[in-house]
Amino acid sequence: MFSCMMSVVFKNTNGWLLDACSLVNQGVQLCTSAGKAAKEKSYFKCCFKQQCFKVLTSHVNVSGTNDISIPDRLLVLQGSENDASVHFNRSKRRKRKRSEMNQGEIDSLAYHLKIRSAIAEGTKSLVDAGLSCGYLSDVKEENEPLPSQECNLAALCDMAKGLPLVADISQVQFIRPEDGCSTTHLELFTQVTESCMDCAVELTLMGQKYIIPPRCSFLLSDLTRIQPLVDYGKLFNLIVMDPPWENKSVKRSGRYGFLPSTQLKRLPIPLLAAAGCVVVTWVTNRSSHLRFVKDELYPHWGVEVLAEWFWVKVTNSGKYVFPLDSPHKKPYEVLVLGRYRGSGDDSHRSRGNTELSMEDQRVIVSVPSALHSHKPSLSDVLKPYAGADADCLELFARSLQPGWTSWGNEVIKFQHVSYYTVELTSAPTDKSIDEDVGDPTDPSPEADLPPPPPPPAPQYLV
Repeated sequence: MFSCMMSVVFKNTNGWLLDACSLVNQGVQLCTSAGKAAKEKSYFKCCFKQQCFKVLTSHVNVSGTNDISIPDRLLVLQGSENDASVHFNRSKRRKRKRSEMNQGEIDSLAYHLKIRSAIAEGTKSLVDAGLSCGYLSDVKEENEPLPSQECNLAALCDMAKGLPLVADISQVQFIRPEDGCSTTHLELFTQVTESCMDCAVELTLMGQKYIIPPRCSFLLSDLTRIQPLVDYGKLFNLIVMDPPWENKSVKRSGRYGFLPSTQLKRLPIPLLAAAGCVVVTWVTNRSSHLRFVKDELYPHWGVEVLAEWFWVKVTNSGKYVFPLDSPHKKPYEVLVLGRYRGSGDDSHRSRGNTELSMEDQRVIVSVPSALHSHKPSLSDVLKPYAGADADCLELFARSLQPGWTSWGNEVIKFQHVSYYTVELTSAPTDKSIDEDVGDPTDPSPEADLPPPPPPPAPQYLV
């Protein structure tokens, strides 16, 4: 399986400092347009536009007087231990005083206080390492305009619900080196699309150009049309999901559709997970969502909760993107990690990997993408817990990863060519790049060929 090395700039007992853009770029270091004869092929390399990972200043709330200060909120929380009056009755339609907190805010603050020291200490150690090796530093450049691309994939998925599901033929369609670059014939909404190529390929899908990483597969659909992913026939050792959580901000902005928490139980995790599969869920900083994942969702699937990790977002100079104790937006998000245990009859689904224990309260620090809902890939961090040759799946994905399977109603959003800079490069010397690697129905089509040499690792690793 295609492997990427390495997006980890620094690692210690507290966690990892990631170069999120590096992992994106490593999958597209060599790219071509499919459908041309070998002697006519042009090769180029792509880089995700650097301005997307330039976060130069912290976002500080300047409203000031209307916010409850952290000391005041601490007093309210401390008083709640002995005073039930702070647990307000939500049925009362009265305007809250500025100094009052509802139950959700109290729960969120209590959780923040519980994890604060782990986040503060872990972030400091990782940021200090990033500053020492020069990866993090003050950047004086002005922010460049962000790329913009109107994404109508979700709307297309909704329209595609009227299409009949593919029956009596293979559930997989293949992107091969000899295929034409215009692939309107691909049934993107009803079958899993899989790349058989050892380099990235530029494809025209639905009239738009996208960069497809090597050896990846994807299904463009919503939850109502996820069955082709089940029929794909793979059992995965690592499943990462970033659900579109329901919240007031999303409802107001209308930036993307949300999914009620209870609908997540419909995800067919027991049909997709191998025994011992590592399951990771991104969770917003809303206490009810965190409780739901730990107390309802994972038990419903047969997943044992093992750890909570924290993604901490910092600027290019190593400062929190929001104040750590901000009463509103926090500079971190939570990941809930567990393993699929299933039933006793699932032992045959295991690949026999020795399970690596998961330490609780680890910290992952990175400069976030300035693009909305563009999460960093955690492949290099999570692979050791799932096994080096793990089959990996991302649910609710908005981009593709080399060697991974991805699903979502915007699954190729950030593969659009507008997010990349393109530079011509010389043809590769490895002939296997130019040739099909055999029968795509072979479960191990690369078995008789050496893997392509991995791209060079960043020089930041300490």
